Amino acid sequence: MKSPVGRLKLVASERGLTAIQWENDDPKRVRLAPLVEDENHSVLLEAERQLNDYFAGKLKRFSLRFDFAGTEFQKEVWRALAAIPFGETRSYGDIARQIGRPKAVRAVGVANGRNPISIMVPCHRVIGSNGKLTGYAGGLETKAFLLKTESRKEHRPTATQHDHQLRKPSRINARPLIF
Repeated sequence: MKSPVGRLKLVASERGLTAIQWENDDPKRVRLAPLVEDENHSVLLEAERQLNDYFAGKLKRFSLRFDFAGTEFQKEVWRALAAIPFGETRSYGDIARQIGRPKAVRAVGVANGRNPISIMVPCHRVIGSNGKLTGYAGGLETKAFLLKTESRKEHRPTATQHDHQLRKPSRINARPLIF
């Protein structure tokens, strides 16, 4: 599908959305089974509709079913990513503490980088502990664009902003997710 951040490849199974891949995505980042094109797949059509509404500023919460393939640790990290509220950010350390593994910051970063459903499972909302933008499969410009889309202003990370975000209570959004 065409989007403000370039072409996105949407991949689904009968159980739900399995991946959103970037135009120049590394094929080793997210391993997929052999694909069959189906432009009329109901999950793909709904994913495209929701993404278009998100980019238009009309949608703050995705309501698709997801069908993740990954390790139990990765799925735990991805559930934590899905719980980050729209327009807010968390650090890798925040996610590590949230899942009860405070020393697994680097492993959280690796799992975050392997998130197969970018944008909808908002790995772009994870930033460095210093409040700065860090790596993103779609590129740092795309990450900044997504954060700006959600906040409707420029992302200007500061220590004060980040410290304030750490004090916010974590809210878990109830969504129909398959992990």
